[in-house]
Amino acid sequence: MTTSKRLYSEHQPHFAIAPMMAWTDRHCRAFHRQLSRHALLYTEMVTTGAVIHGDRDKILGFSDLEHPIACQLGGSEPEAMAASAKIVEDWGYDEVNINVGCPSDRVQSGAFGACLMLEPQLVADCVKAMKDVVDIPVTVKCRIGVDEQDPEPALDAIADAVVTAGADALWVHARKAWLKGLSPKENRDIPPLDYDRVRRLKSRFPDLFIGINGGIGDLELAETFLPEFDGVMLGRAAYHTPQMMGEVDRRVYGDTGEDISPWQAVEAYLPYIEARLSEGARLSNITRHMLGLFHGRPGARSWRRILTVEAVKPGAGTEVVEKALAAVQPQDHADDDFSESDIGSGEAA
Repeated sequence: MTTSKRLYSEHQPHFAIAPMMAWTDRHCRAFHRQLSRHALLYTEMVTTGAVIHGDRDKILGFSDLEHPIACQLGGSEPEAMAASAKIVEDWGYDEVNINVGCPSDRVQSGAFGACLMLEPQLVADCVKAMKDVVDIPVTVKCRIGVDEQDPEPALDAIADAVVTAGADALWVHARKAWLKGLSPKENRDIPPLDYDRVRRLKSRFPDLFIGINGGIGDLELAETFLPEFDGVMLGRAAYHTPQMMGEVDRRVYGDTGEDISPWQAVEAYLPYIEARLSEGARLSNITRHMLGLFHGRPGARSWRRILTVEAVKPGAGTEVVEKALAAVQPQDHADDDFSESDIGSGEAA
């Protein structure tokens, strides 16, 4: 594990799972950690108001096994961002990240998220205020522009501002966000990807950690970006087919051990499930993140059906997971009909 190593210096997060609303909660992150020791995991976006005034155990609570872990903040007031960043650091997070990419109505009403692409100096002020009060890395996740912005000056403006303010890293979703006319879901697919624009940014900042995000659907594509960028960030692809994460430590970080199989990940996850159930958690809230684990393998449909139907029953425990696991045979051929509708849809910045 990399709990004692500082991100972006001692431990380079070459592979990260994107923050996704309603998906990357603590159960999801703990599950993903069973598949990769090194991948950087992100919380869902949490607002400064919730961090400062809300139930922090519910909002910020996580298990030690989740390290390295970053908390993504949504907000635009430097004082509130600084106060929240300090709370995040005190809770033990390894990084605090500013959301400058989410286009949802919620963030638009609060004038943060992708709206901040229009206010690079305000983002810089937030970075500076946060850097003044925390020792953990302060990073930014942004788009290449919003609405009618020209991505050339728009991305340079946000990068120049936050780098001057001391940002430790920049994660770039390589497409525009449209604040009007497109839903958050459409914003993940309709604006065209422009990886070359992010390449030009990296050429301007060869010494700054720049990670790329957007449209990266598998490890094969992710690996093609790593010679050019410092990190790759996957969202929906990793969530829906998490078994790919079992290869990350070897393929991305160069570990020499064997890949983690889906079966090994489930067995390793059982103690966590038992611990959370003893605290009053519902099994279905934990296992919903596991539905796509055996995508493409014989028995995957039975795995999903058992977890979906039986995990919601009162008193459901780990015996349900063990039953579902027994329905999956470790073979190499595919026999599945998985679709995203089996799980739902997440909203990433």
